[in-house]
Amino acid sequence: MPDRGGSPSGPRMRVGRPSRRARTLLMTLGVLAVLAMAFVMFAGFWTDWLWYRSVKYSSVFTTTLWTKIGLFAVFGLLMGITVGLNIWLAYRLRPPLSAMSLEQQSLDRYRMGLAPFKKWVLLAVTALVALIAGASASGQWRTWLMWVNGVKFGQKDPQFGLDVAFYAFDLPWYRFLLAFGFSAAVLSLIAAALTHYLYGGLRITSPGARATAAATGHLSVLLGVFVSLKAVAYWLDRYGLAVKSSDFKATGNWTGLRYVDANAYLPAKTILFCIAAICAVLFFATLWRRTWQLPVIGFGLMVLSAILIGGLYPAIVQKFQVQPNEQAKEAEYIQKNIDATRKAYAIDSTKPENYSGKSTVKAKDQLRSDADTAAAYRILDPNIVSPTFQQLEQKRKYYQFPTTLDVDRYDGKDTVVGLRELNIKGIPKRNWINDHFTYTHGYGAIMAAGTQTDANGSPVFTEAGLPTTGSLGTYQQRIYYGEKTDQYSIVGGPQKELDYEENGEKTTSYKEKSGVSLSSTFNRAAYAVAFSEPQILYSGAIGEGSRILYNRTPKERVEAVAPWLTIDGDAYPAVVDGRIQWIIDAYTTTNGYPYASRTTLGDTTADSLTVGNQQRAVVAQQNQVNYIRNSVKATVDAYDGTVTLYEWDTQDPVLKTWMKAFPDTVKPKSEIKADLMGHLRYPQDMFKVQRELLTRYHVTDPAQFYSGSDAWQVPDDPTNKDGNAVPPYYLSMKMPGDAAQRFSLTTTFTPNGRPNLGGFMAVDADATSKEYGRLRLLRVTEDVPGPAQVQSKLNGLPSVAQFVRDMKGADSDIQYGNLLTVPLDGGFLYVEPVYAQGRNALYPLLKKVAVSYVDADQPDGDTTKDTTVFEDNLTKALNAVFGVEAPSTPPTPPGTTPPPGTTPPPASNDAALQQAISDAQKAYDAGEAALQKGDWTAYGKAQEDLQKALQRAADAGAKLRTSPSGG
Repeated sequence: MPDRGGSPSGPRMRVGRPSRRARTLLMTLGVLAVLAMAFVMFAGFWTDWLWYRSVKYSSVFTTTLWTKIGLFAVFGLLMGITVGLNIWLAYRLRPPLSAMSLEQQSLDRYRMGLAPFKKWVLLAVTALVALIAGASASGQWRTWLMWVNGVKFGQKDPQFGLDVAFYAFDLPWYRFLLAFGFSAAVLSLIAAALTHYLYGGLRITSPGARATAAATGHLSVLLGVFVSLKAVAYWLDRYGLAVKSSDFKATGNWTGLRYVDANAYLPAKTILFCIAAICAVLFFATLWRRTWQLPVIGFGLMVLSAILIGGLYPAIVQKFQVQPNEQAKEAEYIQKNIDATRKAYAIDSTKPENYSGKSTVKAKDQLRSDADTAAAYRILDPNIVSPTFQQLEQKRKYYQFPTTLDVDRYDGKDTVVGLRELNIKGIPKRNWINDHFTYTHGYGAIMAAGTQTDANGSPVFTEAGLPTTGSLGTYQQRIYYGEKTDQYSIVGGPQKELDYEENGEKTTSYKEKSGVSLSSTFNRAAYAVAFSEPQILYSGAIGEGSRILYNRTPKERVEAVAPWLTIDGDAYPAVVDGRIQWIIDAYTTTNGYPYASRTTLGDTTADSLTVGNQQRAVVAQQNQVNYIRNSVKATVDAYDGTVTLYEWDTQDPVLKTWMKAFPDTVKPKSEIKADLMGHLRYPQDMFKVQRELLTRYHVTDPAQFYSGSDAWQVPDDPTNKDGNAVPPYYLSMKMPGDAAQRFSLTTTFTPNGRPNLGGFMAVDADATSKEYGRLRLLRVTEDVPGPAQVQSKLNGLPSVAQFVRDMKGADSDIQYGNLLTVPLDGGFLYVEPVYAQGRNALYPLLKKVAVSYVDADQPDGDTTKDTTVFEDNLTKALNAVFGVEAPSTPPTPPGTTPPPGTTPPPASNDAALQQAISDAQKAYDAGEAALQKGDWTAYGKAQEDLQKALQRAADAGAKLRTSPSGG
């Protein structure tokens, strides 16, 4: 007899339900897992909010967030309701009885299986499409903000007479709405058709009508909506022609209407709009006629018209009207493109000035004298001397300088500047505490005169040491925010930070309110999750007052607080009002300026310094734009990370639009203090974009532009063998007609396919100048050697060959510095520093200066004045190139290479003063001897002794001056 509840073959195994305790445990674990996942997702949001609040730009975070949420909700609901309503309507319009056929019998199984879950399926489908549509719409937050806050440009396009704001702000939003409408129509059509098919409204193989009247009416309305949207698309396409990119064989990249667009595509789009509108009416009429015949005919006519009118007809016009006389046909449209492009890139006021390249001065002594005042020749190349800064001023392995240093102005002189930033890889003992608590900041701005070196070719520092001393006086030297500072640090808590090492370790504790407080356990947990670092939650090194600093690079901070700006590739430091400030140039751009040709920022701003150097690459490299303005100057405090945005271009409508969208985030230009204004300069990336456009758009005559006969190119860097463009150079110099030097940004041009000099451009780069931003463009009308030719001739000099052999024999490498070009008395003066780096010297030293004065052939048949010399220093090189010595200057007393910020005291019979001078001479000689041996410990000791001796000399001199018997 079988057991109760069992089977004849034996007892049945029964699996009991989990106990109450087990069920409770499982439910608890499930709830905790859900909460943990929710916290992980929330942590990123919460830490972002805390960061924006800490930098006082929470309005940027909230405006962006609520805009994204609003777009997500509105368009997600619209898509979900539209698709869901059409599914529901298709279900409601199902026939009461399905025709008996094999097709319908097969579908019956699906209908029966779906019946209990149809509401859930409907909700799932609508929710899915709503989420996808909402996510897509939230990504259009910039488009929405620009549309709703758009400011008029006050400029109209030449074809339709509409304000440029329509193309820049309105058209992108209308196109998004159109794309959303197409998506909703197509998804609704697919969903409705599947529902009708499932419930018998549409039949494929069943006998009789293929669709019920209800299904026919429903689907025809959806098709009518689709075709109506297509009609709207045709109408908008008419305006889109003004910002359409195409490859114009004659000029390459082209934006705007050409002859075929204005005379074929534009009327074709209008005709197609009318046909599509009529076709849409025919589809809507199916509600009454219940037949597909007329709509199908109309749709076929629309497709055929699109092929014939929209495709074939323009091709015929291009082939038989334009090509036989293309230059004449396109002249009007080329002129529109030239005018719009020059205005969009702020080069419309730049007109080439003819510059023959023939010397206007024959007297050699006059040329030599003029050469001294033509420019402050920067022989200290910021692209080469970083290793020199590194070896002489690094002081500790956990400090570093950028690969390329910056050029700024102090006391009216060009100065090479580098910050001694933290190098996390150089920490003696790497661990979590050292990486994030002990070693937290760099220390000091190191500066050197740009126009001179000492007797050994090393920089003459005007600010050096640790802590630094020199011409700047007292300032906050700690660098918590910098270009090399990409790791987070936790400061201000119980763990002390290493400040610097000088006669033992000096410690500090961060006093500012920068960063985010970690006093709250919740905040610590959020950052532990966000940074995937659990020690943040439980480490004893974090306590009351601890703050976490992150997003510490200047470009990263500015991009975060102003995501609507494009950031220049080169942030540079300046000491302003006792603080180190990073200065960042930022641009407003648009891709919707009618007729203006487009450029890709990453390609246009690339040169021999940026290729492979992401630190100097422009943010948003692949952005294509056809309008750009340097509308914002931003600063980031190197100590507390404060980000300040200043309005720079007060007329830019794009900036005004963003200032409406994000009020109170950009300060007015009037709030820029004089000290900061003295360090603002014309940005390199803007200049590089403009010079690239001016290779073609310096020509304003349509016929000449079409022929390309006067097209230029930016030459490759002759000192770099990688074949990348020569970078622009900051240089204080005089352009023809100037009475005094101006701090400028300069570049050269060569004709397409030729090495000779085709043009020279400089912009007044000093923000305090009344002519700031004025582009001066010289068109060289005679045959003058270009940079590559000058470099080639230099390399062929016997003296250069001998120098290279000597250096190679001494196992030294040769490095050519920046080849500077300066207009001089009708000709051009090229100046190039040459560096050598030996095995025992860990950094390059200036060894030679090459100078070349080039001058086009004289009308009387004289040979080309093209003299290239290679000498030990700039003065000798200028003397040699002109064959005349400069006026003599009082000789420099021996041993008077002073340390930064000091001046040698006058001679005196005072014993203390004489002893100090003697000690300074001995320290200087000891340093030179150590330098030759490569003994950096001894060199550092000698420099310290030299500083102390000169300080004693200065004190003794001061006492003499103030004593009754003193001089």
